[in-house]
Amino acid sequence: QVQLVESGGGSVRTGGSLRLSCAASGYTEGAYYWGWFRQAPGKEREGVVIIDYDGVITYADSVKGRFTFSQDNVKNILYLQMNNLNSGDTAMYYCAAGGPPPEGGSWLDGMDYWGKGTLVNISS
Repeated sequence: QVQLVESGGGSVRTGGSLRLSCAASGYTEGAYYWGWFRQAPGKEREGVVIIDYDGVITYADSVKGRFTFSQDNVKNILYLQMNNLNSGDTAMYYCAAGGPPPEGGSWLDGMDYWGKGTLVNISS
């Protein structure tokens, strides 16, 4: 079991920045895929960034060049640095842990553990 707690959300203006954190506890020694996901009002949850067993990081096209994933393996904290934010980034952001996506599936399909989310609101 892995427990995940997100923090760092808030309200910023277009063009602003935020850094989200996700504290992981429980059995974090296992091999996992780790990721950040988001769900905007009225939309399905989507993947933002994922890191695989080998440490390869993959970003969604919509955030490439603006968002940066990092992790502190000693403190078991995941980070998501978000720069140049726009209204399309408004969403509840979740961190997750699990395994690789199943054949033909999405990143979401491979995740087993989820935090409760932190809200990001971008205003103009």
